[in-house]
Amino acid sequence: MLDVRINGGTVVDGTTAPGVRADVGIKNGRVVAVGKITDDAAETIDADGLVVGPGFVDLHTHYDAQAFWDTTLSPSPLHGVTTVFGGNCGFTIAPLRPADGDYLMRMLARVEGMPLESLQLGVPWNWQSTGEYLDLLDGTLMPNAGFLVGHSALRRVVMHDDATKREATAIEIAAMCTLLREGLASGGLGFSSTWSVTHTDHEGEPVPSRHASPEELLALCSVVKEFPGTTLEFIPGIAPFTEELFDMMSKMSVAAQRPLNWNMLQVYGQNRAQTDHQLRASDWAAERGGRVVALTLPDSFRLRLTFLSGFVLDILPNWAKFVTLPVDERLAILRNPERRAELNEWAQSAPEAQRPIANWASYRLETFSDSTLAYNGRTVGEVAQELGKTAWDTVCDIAVADDLRTGFFSADRGQDDASWERRVEVWRDGRAVVGASDAGAHLDMIDSFAYSTLMLGQAVRQRNLLPIEEAISLITSVPADLYGVVDRGRLRVGAHADVVVLDPTTIGCGPVHTRFDLPGGAGRLYAEAVGIEHVLVNGQRVVDHGKFTEARPGKLLRSGRDTVTVAV
Repeated sequence: MLDVRINGGTVVDGTTAPGVRADVGIKNGRVVAVGKITDDAAETIDADGLVVGPGFVDLHTHYDAQAFWDTTLSPSPLHGVTTVFGGNCGFTIAPLRPADGDYLMRMLARVEGMPLESLQLGVPWNWQSTGEYLDLLDGTLMPNAGFLVGHSALRRVVMHDDATKREATAIEIAAMCTLLREGLASGGLGFSSTWSVTHTDHEGEPVPSRHASPEELLALCSVVKEFPGTTLEFIPGIAPFTEELFDMMSKMSVAAQRPLNWNMLQVYGQNRAQTDHQLRASDWAAERGGRVVALTLPDSFRLRLTFLSGFVLDILPNWAKFVTLPVDERLAILRNPERRAELNEWAQSAPEAQRPIANWASYRLETFSDSTLAYNGRTVGEVAQELGKTAWDTVCDIAVADDLRTGFFSADRGQDDASWERRVEVWRDGRAVVGASDAGAHLDMIDSFAYSTLMLGQAVRQRNLLPIEEAISLITSVPADLYGVVDRGRLRVGAHADVVVLDPTTIGCGPVHTRFDLPGGAGRLYAEAVGIEHVLVNGQRVVDHGKFTEARPGKLLRSGRDTVTVAV
């Protein structure tokens, strides 16, 4: 007898092959039959009129901390994601010295927008090695999950406070390499790091990995080569990349003999020249014996900025120190006419690429106090005109009234036909892979956690820009193959039974809203999916008609056991 039989759906197997009407039989967590099935089953799912495909694979999340207080890793499984990878950007919480928990919490709150109170209340901070951290999560999660080993954590353990002050000595680099070996030997899936100028800690200082010399980075990448089934992830900085960055990523890939994916490539109809330039990183690496791939978000990168988290605002000139001040000090500055004028002068002096951040009039407001509720949903420019104030003074006054909680939503200028057509062109380019959800991070700032349903809803259902078979392959087999994930990413006999059952006539993302469900009562942006009827992980149903079940069948993926080496 089968455990599960999915009846009468159109099977889209993740290979781009045309969908075929077939049943799917599952037993002991594996797909055992695809075709006409008459065997009895303990559980049946009617998929008539629906698409049955492999579960989606998300290469870039930051669920490292959330995994302790939310074992569903919501909302990702609601959107069809059955396998996630954390530990990106060098921001892992293992390895860990007991004395460093506070620093890592505050750094994550700053660079990844995780509420500090949630990190303090929701995470036990009771491990030291990467292996101990992985063991704590093993067997507890709803989706499958794998984790990289992060550079900033390695640096902090070895160098302590000096991690954010200087380059490492040869002895310190050797100690980091030893820690990385231990992490990879225990199942870490690779090495991650960042040199991005946007990554500053809670003290306004560059995060530890930004102080690393090229020699340090390459030494750590060389360790990765020693372990099968491992990979590299890196955040180089802000576009456009220099040839020095192209060369650095190439050398990292060659040193590790592994592919390197960098985050992230934003694609719009009007930025073709920049996109073409960024994709040159892949050509540069290929000419030198490496492999570099751009991770690209399949939709607009919509931002909700706040003066509470300060993320993105901190790249404006001289703003990094301001947004890391205690809240009462930030409020005092915004109340002071001279100090707020100085802030705006700095913002308006930003380089051309960053200046749109300070286009205050264009932001749409989400307000929280009685005195500002009348402005909710309106643009700053509209409110400023009504009040007879400048847009900047309007921003400051509303933010102060809301105790900095005000959400400033950037205008979404990426929903035109040219942008969507250009995105599809990039998805089909072998130098890019779809991903960059950042799920679990920037919780009050972005909605890219819904990248899979947004892609299927927009590009396939609404715009008919590519067949659903091709779209599903781009978020299943392509990312799974990049990381060498064994028996996932394709719906075929013998594969792990990670399965999504979806309605192609309604697939999409539901309304985005703020939900106050984090430890300590902190809020996050959230959205359910539309058209994701059922999701199975390792043969067990985890989403049933858009609702979570109690099952936690996810597997903790470990390098060399659940992944194979992908050659450059």
